[in-house]
Amino acid sequence: MTTALLRPLALLAVLAGSGATTALAQTDPIKFGKPEMKDFEAKNFVADSTAEAVVLCDYGRSRFEYIEGDFRVVFDRITRIKILKKSGYDWATVKVPLYHSAGREEKLVNLRGYTYNLVNNQIAKEKFDDAGVFKEEANSNVTLRKFTLPNVREGAVIEYAYTVMSDFTFNFQDWQFQESIPVRWSEYRTSMPTYFDYKIMMQGYVPLAVSEHGEGSMQATVRQSGGYTGGGFDTQRVSGSASTAVIPVKTHRWAAKDVPAFRTEPFMTSVRDYVSRIDFELAGVHWEGQPYRAVADTWDKINNDLLADENFGMQLKRGGFLKEQLTPLLAKITDPAARVAAVHDLVRKSVKYNGRDLYYSTASLRKAYDQHRGNAADVNLLLIAALREAGFQANPVLLSTRDHGLVNPDLMPLLSRFNYVVAHVSLPEGKEMLLDATEELVPCGMLPTRCLNSIGRLIMPAAADSRWISLAPQQRLTEYQQIHLTLDDKGGYTGKIHSEHGGYAGLAQRDLLREKGEKKFVEEMLHGREGWNVSKYQFAQRDALDKPLSFDYEMSMTAGDAQAGLLYLRPLQHFGNSKNPFVHENRQFPVDFGCPVDETLMMTLTLPAGYEVEELPKAAAVTLPDNGGRFMYQVQPAANGTLQLVSRLSLSRAVYSAEEYANLREFYRLVVAKQAEQIVLKKKS
Repeated sequence: MTTALLRPLALLAVLAGSGATTALAQTDPIKFGKPEMKDFEAKNFVADSTAEAVVLCDYGRSRFEYIEGDFRVVFDRITRIKILKKSGYDWATVKVPLYHSAGREEKLVNLRGYTYNLVNNQIAKEKFDDAGVFKEEANSNVTLRKFTLPNVREGAVIEYAYTVMSDFTFNFQDWQFQESIPVRWSEYRTSMPTYFDYKIMMQGYVPLAVSEHGEGSMQATVRQSGGYTGGGFDTQRVSGSASTAVIPVKTHRWAAKDVPAFRTEPFMTSVRDYVSRIDFELAGVHWEGQPYRAVADTWDKINNDLLADENFGMQLKRGGFLKEQLTPLLAKITDPAARVAAVHDLVRKSVKYNGRDLYYSTASLRKAYDQHRGNAADVNLLLIAALREAGFQANPVLLSTRDHGLVNPDLMPLLSRFNYVVAHVSLPEGKEMLLDATEELVPCGMLPTRCLNSIGRLIMPAAADSRWISLAPQQRLTEYQQIHLTLDDKGGYTGKIHSEHGGYAGLAQRDLLREKGEKKFVEEMLHGREGWNVSKYQFAQRDALDKPLSFDYEMSMTAGDAQAGLLYLRPLQHFGNSKNPFVHENRQFPVDFGCPVDETLMMTLTLPAGYEVEELPKAAAVTLPDNGGRFMYQVQPAANGTLQLVSRLSLSRAVYSAEEYANLREFYRLVVAKQAEQIVLKKKS
């Protein structure tokens, strides 16, 4: 995007500063440097006793100025926070993101801050020294300015303020009302010239206390060129060639009161997907008397620009250096899927992923290959180039990882919503496959867990063929246990267990096994299993990544004497689901497991001599609505003094809506309760 696109064509220079008048003139909710005594009274924070800190007020304001022929955005912020616990000290360290591109950068000015402590019933303040501001690179376009407020202790109040000056009108400041700690008051005001068409997107579950909109104007003294006829400004000549421009603006004021801390939950994507916030996207500009000019890219343009980019599409044409390795590798393989797997195996073992998630290469693919190291794009663009060299139709798929946030296909096309790329390959008979070669233990045709995030954008050689593509995995998370236990007359037992971890369970267990080693893996498995002793164990199919990881072990567990000739057993307590992962009564956003789940447990329990069954749990079958899942449990006597226990849990979908949460929570409650039910044996008379 060029700056010229965003300026009136005939405006040359500003002779004086600009101001704004709006229909939403309101008293500011906070005065910097003037804390209130009530902020130090403990009784005012009883309701926040579990919080580490409380945002007392967060106030932001974005407005426009017209400087040297261009508009710029000015963002002012004042934040005041009460520190309640030592664990809240981290809130005294602040990071301000600043965007930069093409030699220009946003500027941080007027930075100031105080720490207030109550000493002898008087407010003592310590000033922040701006010499302690550090610079940290977040990514190729964002630099963080990082600073820490001084002398922070429990009960302190910290306060900071700053201004960001930005020439990037497309990077209008977003605003977040909700944090991981309670927020007493959060307010954001904006004043935008009507020439800029911003799309305003609100999300979250916190109701706004204030939502006001109005109209106003800003004034600027400008110099006209000969024959200037407007460009959207209502001008009034003041002297010579100088005139005053009256610029219409739209004003907004949003505020939220007593916002609860955002609560992270199991099985969720990025917090950013659900926290209450407002985002802005510049769609276009329309000067008065001139046609509307779209600023937002189209998917066709993004597609073509990416394919022409030196660090993306151009790299895909430079895989010829792999021919020497590919020719002998593929010479004896005819099956297309097997050939794809061989290419995937070559790249996966040749280049180690450095942990950086990007969709563009930072070096040439040849360099990444020679150095055996690269970011996600270096690895997966190399994979695509290698697949093309092997004769396949392979193309990149842009996606956003789970910790980066969900992509909404209905919003304007923005590359910034993506941070990753994987490979798509077409196979005979209309089959297709998604591949990623960044992880040593991820088999061909399976995406790493971090990539299981709804949809991606397939980038095709012809832009018209590009499309959204589902990232839903073909694989499931599968756990299978076959257990043979022999009880003694004291309630102890010996046993042999065979377990298989398939799909995403296999990936997780292989990762853990590689990290810990076999001995440590077994030691950690024994945590919480009182009285257990493992005498032998063996792993199988460790390197057969497309097959379940197999784990066989022999164990024993001692127990005390039976009471009054009775044995009380809970045989599944160490093999099934011991806790319900969904502890809260309600949830406002989806449950995202990433993939469907299957858990099967089959147990043969040999009773001690002289004992018989006194009480068995009843069989159970529980289903989720709309075929969302099923749990089945059964225990029954079998031949030769044994009991057969079967427990099967299946979740047919990866994602369950917030409306389905209550059913899912109750489903797991019943699973845990059923697997914890006891069997009673009595001694024969």
